[in-house]
Amino acid sequence: MSVLPKSNGYYTYADYETWDDDFRCELIDGVVYAMSAPSRFHQAISVELTTQLHTFLRGKSCKLFHAPFDVRLNAHTKDDIVVQPDLLVVCNELKIENGRHCIGAPDFVIEILSPSTSNKDRDIKSKRYLEAGVREYWLICPESLTVETLISNNGKYQRECYSFEDEIPVSILEGCILNMKETLTA
Repeated sequence: MSVLPKSNGYYTYADYETWDDDFRCELIDGVVYAMSAPSRFHQAISVELTTQLHTFLRGKSCKLFHAPFDVRLNAHTKDDIVVQPDLLVVCNELKIENGRHCIGAPDFVIEILSPSTSNKDRDIKSKRYLEAGVREYWLICPESLTVETLISNNGKYQRECYSFEDEIPVSILEGCILNMKETLTA
């Protein structure tokens, strides 16, 4: 069993690979962020959206993945960002390395917020996703029953807000509409 090494506090993917699989964490700009288990409602939202996306993507070239699945946003430079979005869609199969992780930006990312991760997901990860080239990023808040969609446009995210009563179009997947109301009964 490997433990988190005590060093200068800066880590890369090479360090990350040596840590015990039971230690759930993300690595952003070389800093470790421990992750706790998701709530039941968080999991229900994830399962329902996984079902809807999987059904829509069946037979298409874009593929759906869900946590835990590593995304190495800057693997070709510093390789010090490894995140595990709740859901992600990748439309370029060459980005999936050895079936184990995504190298570079997924096309679509969904994060289901928890009180302990909300600030990180809204601020730090939002910036890193935009810089890496994530075209669409959703922030789902189970507490307020809201969804913020961020769609990349000229180097910035354009934000729209929705409720769990809405059917929300996925802009990068033509014809894909996710029914958030279904997550309330999942």
